[in-house]
Amino acid sequence: MNELFDPASVVVVGASANPAKWGYWLARGALRGAHRRKVHLVNRSGAVVDGVPSVPSLDRLPEAPELAVLCVPAPALDGVLSQALDLGVRAFVAITAGLDREREQELAARVRAAGARLVGPNCLGIYDSTTSLELAWGTFTPGSLGIVSQSGQLGLELAGLAAQAGMGVSRFVSVGDQVDVTAAEVLAGLAGHDATAAVLLYLESFRDGRALVETLVRLREAGKPVVVLTVGASRAGREAARSHTGALTAGTEVVEAACRAAGAILVQTPAQAVDVAQLLVHTGGLAGERRRASGGWRVAIVGDSGGQGALAADVLARHGLSLPALPDGTANPLDLAGAGERDLGTYSAVIEPLLASGEVDAVVLTGYFASYGADTPALARAELDVVAALGDLVRRHGRPVVVHSMTRDSAAVRALRERGIPVYATIDQVGWALARPSPVAPARSAPPGPASPGRGWGYLEARHLLSGYGVPYGKAMGVKADGDVASAVRGMRGPYVVKAGWLEHKTEVGGVAVGVTDPAAAIRRLRDRLGDGEYVIEELDGRDGVVELVVGGRRDPSFGPVVAVGIGGTASEVYADVTVELAPVDAGTAEAMLRRLRGFPLLDGWRGARKADLRAAAEAVAAVSRLIAERDDVAECEVNPLRVGPDGAVAVDALVVTREEGR
Repeated sequence: MNELFDPASVVVVGASANPAKWGYWLARGALRGAHRRKVHLVNRSGAVVDGVPSVPSLDRLPEAPELAVLCVPAPALDGVLSQALDLGVRAFVAITAGLDREREQELAARVRAAGARLVGPNCLGIYDSTTSLELAWGTFTPGSLGIVSQSGQLGLELAGLAAQAGMGVSRFVSVGDQVDVTAAEVLAGLAGHDATAAVLLYLESFRDGRALVETLVRLREAGKPVVVLTVGASRAGREAARSHTGALTAGTEVVEAACRAAGAILVQTPAQAVDVAQLLVHTGGLAGERRRASGGWRVAIVGDSGGQGALAADVLARHGLSLPALPDGTANPLDLAGAGERDLGTYSAVIEPLLASGEVDAVVLTGYFASYGADTPALARAELDVVAALGDLVRRHGRPVVVHSMTRDSAAVRALRERGIPVYATIDQVGWALARPSPVAPARSAPPGPASPGRGWGYLEARHLLSGYGVPYGKAMGVKADGDVASAVRGMRGPYVVKAGWLEHKTEVGGVAVGVTDPAAAIRRLRDRLGDGEYVIEELDGRDGVVELVVGGRRDPSFGPVVAVGIGGTASEVYADVTVELAPVDAGTAEAMLRRLRGFPLLDGWRGARKADLRAAAEAVAAVSRLIAERDDVAECEVNPLRVGPDGAVAVDALVVTREEGR
């Protein structure tokens, strides 16, 4: 897509001399790159922008530009596009909004048929600092942060917040409605974009989610971590399916699983996105990779105020950061108690042995530092000397220093950021940002895509399929309402459970009898209410001290097969305690899912109880994940409950739903 980001020539169609109009911003931005490329302006009234005249139509141009920016009313777009394609233009940025979906699809088809590419429509534009390409509304500061956004204005907000945090933009793409060029394609291009150190991604919808995950993995492997912001993701995934897990796994939880699989960092607000990006950009990736031997950052806190140091310790601990004892019994947090004011060099002198000790992964400096020179100009030079020393220490020891300063902007703040030391206005931002960066997860192969729910299997049939993948079940037999019950239970151990095998949610309609000693009588009572059908007689799992889990797999409309596990049983929706991963997972990842549950202490010997067999539970979760990943005819599958005790796991229900014929 060279013509999009470094064209030899560009035309702005709809250029305007009115500073309040889009055409003015686009024309003015294009002209700022006139030293690198030929710039043409089209305006039917012959407007002059910054001294450069426009021509009334595309056919009056002296050549066919490589890139055309279309900023025209929606009714005029078809004609302008056709004229540009006939002229030989092969790259487009369509700002125009207000097209219906059918017109957008027609537009995309015509562009693709001509071998051209199009960003948009309904977008804010594009920017590339390395090629002097400014074809967007707004003002951008050059830097090393790539921004790809489905919402143009939110992308502009991200760029503005980044500038306030001392970061500039390497490439900005507002993808708009993505009728042709997708966010995944733009992201793939950033993997080889040397100026980009980290990426901010905002998406509202995830089309081919698995392909997006693979692209994010490639970016991370290229040393370009990605921060993801979304809202209302995968709305279709929130529609309650037939299973409990379908009702429990919201779209955002699936996006969280996708980010874990990709090694990307999911945040909730633009400010959070920029806070994390600052840590990643200014530390050159140290923040993303340094921490993980003990599962979390080991942080030393250095403060020039006892109160601020103590508060920093509380905040960082709440975010799951570790505050180890420091060498030689030094307290953590370490309070300079006025030593910094007496000699600013104390800051670097104290921090150096901490970075060199190998006992901490990062140092947080909290308090007044970076304010000295702003408040007392006579101290400005000495403070900048300390900044230089801290920058040298970070490079030498390969561990980050993160600063919380009482001043938002000063010469020292700017110098810290220039030397790879992130600076935050609040200690809350420090804790949140340090807690977010995650390690790279292995890339996963893309399993079959989404399927539509359709026919539900009978209980015995579903049980047989799940059992074949490794889900453990007790003995069971099926029998018709008037069948030979005595033969069915031969070799089985009572008491029993009797179930109406053709019903999906049996408990809700009274289709289950538990603790049965006379299965024939139980079947007669059920038949009187529910009618004829196949009833299943199953050995009762009567173990004490078990924990009930719900384990399910389904097909997310965007990300394909996912597996979920939560605290289960009939009250699973009440607990709403569930964790999700893209399927398939191995037993190790499944165990990590179990440990993330709020109810995990129930499995881990809560209040003196014996610990449940975590490995058996994890293997059952992995088995369900393999089924949903490998069987593309299955839309959903579920075990609820999976009863896990100290001596293993037993599944006592089964649900399998296949997709509808021909879908």
